[in-house]
Amino acid sequence: MAGFKAAFYIETVKLFKKKKIIAAAILSILAVLIGQIAVTAIKHGLGLRVVGSTEFPLVVLSMFSYTILPLFATFVAIDMFSGEFSSNTMKITLTRPVSRFGVFSAKVLNLALFIFATLVFVMALSLCAGFLFNMSTASALGIARVVLSYIATFFPVFVFSLLVVLLSNLLRGGLAVFFLSVIAFIALTFLSVVFSSYSSFFITSMFGWHTLWISETVNVFKIVRQILIMTGCGIMLFTAGYYLFDSKDI
Repeated sequence: MAGFKAAFYIETVKLFKKKKIIAAAILSILAVLIGQIAVTAIKHGLGLRVVGSTEFPLVVLSMFSYTILPLFATFVAIDMFSGEFSSNTMKITLTRPVSRFGVFSAKVLNLALFIFATLVFVMALSLCAGFLFNMSTASALGIARVVLSYIATFFPVFVFSLLVVLLSNLLRGGLAVFFLSVIAFIALTFLSVVFSSYSSFFITSMFGWHTLWISETVNVFKIVRQILIMTGCGIMLFTAGYYLFDSKDI
């Protein structure tokens, strides 16, 4: 356990030293600012109130969960595995007194930490922007809906990032993994539209599943079904990714 804690701490330090973290933060700020400027322009230009203070974060989330978040989660996952394999720094990582499973778990847990921290950061920004420009529509229930939506979004994005982890251990080149991840994202999204009856089986279709949690009538059966599908996919991807990671000859 001590070895895992040390590995997790080292991976966390490495994660927050990456320039991609700063880039993700800057793009997140820009996305929130551009969204708020657009909403304000419509409100003052056309006299229409597009969204309230607690509805704005949900609009941001709908766009953010399909663009910036999965993109940077992919970058981080590739850096953690393909990047270290290509630069031969993985050898140094594996010389520490911790098992390969401990190293793999520490990396995956840090990937989850990145996704969750990014969601919290964007949620805080969008809530502040919403309150700043439209404080009159704020409510405790609205804030609770926002928090629930952002927490729910973590799970499908994390499962997709496990697919990237699997690809990163299957292929050595980071560029190849990135393009294959993009193709997988587009293919899964396309298939979820074409086969809409089976969209629950395509993980990218769940990036917007937070709407199930905050709708007027909550479909408990559908939520439970999607939780089970995501859990099953996550376990399989984690297991397959670890198998490839453990089988690699460093």
